[in-house]
Amino acid sequence: MATTLDSRPTTGQPRGAFAVFARRNPTIVLGAALLALMAVVAVAAPWIAGDPLFQAPVNRLKAPSAQHWFGTDHLGRDVYSRAVFGSRISLVVGITVATISILIGLVIGLAAGYFRRVDGIVMRFMDGLMAIPGILLAIAMVALTGASIVTVIVAIVIPEIPRVVRLVRAVVLSAREQPYVDAAVSGGSRSVKIIHRHILPNTFAPLIVQATYICASAILVEAALSFLGAGIPPQTPTWGNMIAQSRINLRAAPWTIFFPGAGLAIVVLAVNLLGDGLRDRLDPRIARRM
Repeated sequence: MATTLDSRPTTGQPRGAFAVFARRNPTIVLGAALLALMAVVAVAAPWIAGDPLFQAPVNRLKAPSAQHWFGTDHLGRDVYSRAVFGSRISLVVGITVATISILIGLVIGLAAGYFRRVDGIVMRFMDGLMAIPGILLAIAMVALTGASIVTVIVAIVIPEIPRVVRLVRAVVLSAREQPYVDAAVSGGSRSVKIIHRHILPNTFAPLIVQATYICASAILVEAALSFLGAGIPPQTPTWGNMIAQSRINLRAAPWTIFFPGAGLAIVVLAVNLLGDGLRDRLDPRIARRM
């Protein structure tokens, strides 16, 4: 009897802890659940969807049915298969752009915020990059190098780096004036050690939140570039390409645009919910009130 009574709290603790966490952070749980679902769908695309490039003109513009869950497009291609495979491109672009932007921006921001000599030069260069419209830069790069996923990622990363640099620099400028940093400098600690031990940890929370916003923005920009014909090659199924190729059939076959548009909206909503929840959770002033 004693063993049974003692085991109940142990087995119930994880569920109880998760229930408390979910009640206090509903946006984190909802955003993470939606994003995890889309990630599973993207990874399992070869097993849960057919060939996205297979064309059957005899089945063109068929409405959703048991055979074609999301209907078919103007070339008889299965919209469900193309939408599932399109999620892979969006998630890859969003995650890759966020990762590269954060890593490069973190290094440059730390150097600009801590070393006064390079601050002015670096920040004026960052101001110049921010003045370049991202869409025009992407179109110019595609015209010069050709349409590819690498070109799209580079074109989206370049305008995002200055935003990360400015964020990290602001955090470093604030942390550099703290008493514990002054004590480390007075004790003769090297600059690299001070940055790594005392300043770098202060950047983690804002960078995690910023990464979610960059991911959502990158997914939208990639869809916009594909819609304009300056992104992923047209033969590759992406949500932007699907919307662009089906816009002339909007009135006759609205499902060809609705489903890729819904997928795009769900992913961006999930990332934004996750970012808002993490901001509320990691901000000490908001977390204290929660």
